[in-house]
Amino acid sequence: MSTFFTGRKRLATGAIFAASALLFTACGPSTGSTGDDAEAAAADISGVEPADSITFWSNHPGGSIDIERELIAAFEEETGISVELVTAGANYEEVSERFQTAQASGDVGDVVVLSDATWFTNYLNGSLAPVDPLFEEIGADTSTYQDALYGDYLYEGSHYGAPYARSTPLFYYNADHYEAAGLTDAPETWEDVEEHSTALADADTGASPFGFPPQAEYPAWTMSNLIWANGGAWSNDWDFSAVSSDETVEALEFAQDAVDEGWATVVSGDPGTDFSAGAVSQVVASTGSLSGILETADFEVGVGFLPLGSTGDNAVVPTGGAGLSIAEKAPAENKVAAAMFIDFVTNAENTATFSAGTGYLPVRTDADMSDVYAETPAFEVAVNQLENARSQDFARVFLPGGDLNLSQTLQSILTTDADVDETLTELQTTLQGLYDSDLAPVLDN
Repeated sequence: MSTFFTGRKRLATGAIFAASALLFTACGPSTGSTGDDAEAAAADISGVEPADSITFWSNHPGGSIDIERELIAAFEEETGISVELVTAGANYEEVSERFQTAQASGDVGDVVVLSDATWFTNYLNGSLAPVDPLFEEIGADTSTYQDALYGDYLYEGSHYGAPYARSTPLFYYNADHYEAAGLTDAPETWEDVEEHSTALADADTGASPFGFPPQAEYPAWTMSNLIWANGGAWSNDWDFSAVSSDETVEALEFAQDAVDEGWATVVSGDPGTDFSAGAVSQVVASTGSLSGILETADFEVGVGFLPLGSTGDNAVVPTGGAGLSIAEKAPAENKVAAAMFIDFVTNAENTATFSAGTGYLPVRTDADMSDVYAETPAFEVAVNQLENARSQDFARVFLPGGDLNLSQTLQSILTTDADVDETLTELQTTLQGLYDSDLAPVLDN
């Protein structure tokens, strides 16, 4: 039995959401004074009337297409500006790839959903307009955005997006299977996860005790919790040695052993889907999956904080999700209308609607979620969990190709007998090479 994680007492929950911004730090690589791009953008849109129509490229995070249509209809009624909703991909990567490919033709969407791991690449390509002058032009109040969530899109003094479908992972468990195994509460540590999973296996529930995500389902995001809990990391800023550190190696050997020993498996698709179908008893998955899981599962769904580890550091919860950006190549009048649309769909009322329908975090401090939390307490767990939140490692969210290489490596470790130490040493070399060849020359200019 692997026991590198030792038990810890969970901190008390009950953080007030309006104060949660204080628990984050902005995760942009650097910040500074407003740059020339923002000043030029301000001059470009000064006094410009909004366009009559715009396009919105989305992958409908969390199965939100119907909610997006409702928000669009309300915006159209209020402003008279029509919005064409375009399904630009099945996931964040496909949307980003389509957006990048479209730069050559100029046929780009005006508003585009970009994830925490894709917006920076599009910024480096010069594809995104700074939103600060646009929000100022339309008189939008950005002070009520959760500071750190808005700060996630801050680089060199300008924001290149606004928070929209923001999330953290949650620990989901099948309460019926727990009852059959004599379990009551979610595990507090990764050692507890192993013990719970062993009990579930002994209870013969017919489901895999625990499910890791496959390559296509952002394993480097959710498994940040596992490596952080053991003192590892994907990187420390632009230093990639952490990915092959003893702590990271040990954490992923624990995961590999879990699969080999049979108390965990790598699911074939979306972990939330396998969980809600009853095929797996426990998963770490996005809060954005919460609404869908609660609707489709025919068993009692339990949710809990992400497991802690032995380091004494409770900052083991990665923030994630996506924001809304504006295409730099869009005409000035489209940019103004796009800013109006972003401000509208993320206002206090509408972010509450979006959160209630999906499970994503409300992105405004003045959003009233009290009725939702009273009816469905599970929605509040993600808010309370923010006390353990931590900005993501640069290797995943800012290094072009970083998340892909991390995900491929995790798939190899979890599904083969790959030597974890050697594999992560090779990964460190790959990440350093990506930085040296693709990113350092751009950042140095």
